[in-house]
Amino acid sequence: MSNRKLTWRHLKALHQLYVSKRTEAKITDNAYIRNVLMVQKKIIKYKSGNVKILEVNPGFTAFYQQHFEADYLRYENFLREQNLESDARRRYTEDDIQTLMFIAEQKEELVQNLSTIRTFSSEIFKGQGSKYLENKPGLKDAVCKILDIADFPEKDPKNLQWRFVVDCLNPKVIVLCENIAHLKNPWKVREHNIELWYVGGNNIRIIDYISPEKLSKPLYYSCDWDCHGLSIYSRIKEKLRVKSFDIGLLLPDTYETALPVNSLHHKSEWNFNKELSGLNAADFSDEALQLINKLIKENKWIEEESMDLVRMVIK
Repeated sequence: MSNRKLTWRHLKALHQLYVSKRTEAKITDNAYIRNVLMVQKKIIKYKSGNVKILEVNPGFTAFYQQHFEADYLRYENFLREQNLESDARRRYTEDDIQTLMFIAEQKEELVQNLSTIRTFSSEIFKGQGSKYLENKPGLKDAVCKILDIADFPEKDPKNLQWRFVVDCLNPKVIVLCENIAHLKNPWKVREHNIELWYVGGNNIRIIDYISPEKLSKPLYYSCDWDCHGLSIYSRIKEKLRVKSFDIGLLLPDTYETALPVNSLHHKSEWNFNKELSGLNAADFSDEALQLINKLIKENKWIEEESMDLVRMVIK
């Protein structure tokens, strides 16, 4: 349900529907609420004779409990604990809240290597652009409050290299992630004893600091399935081979999310002048090679964020 694109205002109204069975909040501007909850599933309706009021139909309560309740309560508790305003006027998207939660969990690392607001925005609010925080002053204020800072510095530190970890008490599997996205939902992976490491882009030197004890556990790499992400996997594999360890590549759980290579904000392209786009075929399983060749042939890629990490690990 990552495509629901709900804001805090929408989530508050859905919770009100759950508690009171009705709401006067204007939330039909959201495509997911309008097309899925009202039209397809028919679990929300306009009150008879009054289109300013929404009411629930049978099935809403069970659906809300399954898909929304835990997230809503988690977000509400977080906003309250951080002394952030949690009324419906806050324009946080669901991803904004998850990112704020990530920032709070990784506060020590972020403050120690505090970057400019544009670097911070492009790296931490991945996919939103370098000016995202500048254009959302309320969100910027929330970030500064969580980090306990007055403002961001004017220059990046000389050796900016963040090292983010989602620990769990009894890790059975270690997954190294190219992007931050999966680290923003730590409760999902912790339930399955999966520990996550962010080794974003070319920031793979942190592998040198992983203890041999953890390297002895099953290791997997999660990445964008494009030329850039897969080539980084080969570099990590070689880095671990020198240490006498190995790592596997998590295969996408579906091909349906594949996107054109020229999609917005995507810069990695396949090299059609080299076999397998220049990737080292020896590093990949037969199944992985089949998928890579298919992506190259169709000139597509698969975004790491669109994959279900838990499903890929435990399948």
